[in-house]
Amino acid sequence: MAWHTSTSVLLQVNATNEWWNTVYSPGDTVQVSGIYRCLGCKREITSNQRDPFPPQSHHQHAPQQGAIRWKLNVRTNTEGA
Repeated sequence: MAWHTSTSVLLQVNATNEWWNTVYSPGDTVQVSGIYRCLGCKREITSNQRDPFPPQSHHQHAPQQGAIRWKLNVRTNTEGA
């Protein structure tokens, strides 16, 4: 879970855009910049739009954690709007 110091810096939105519900694999192209969480081990990363997600060798899972799968946790405002 991402930490924050003030709720005034966060804006809660409805998860209607597909990027909130899409699960990404290592090497997939990042659709929106943000903080992504691995569904298997809960590790978080920051990734920039149009960059690839980290490769499979980024970190390892125990067998019970399954494959590395990234899901958007916090979308970042990289346009300043």
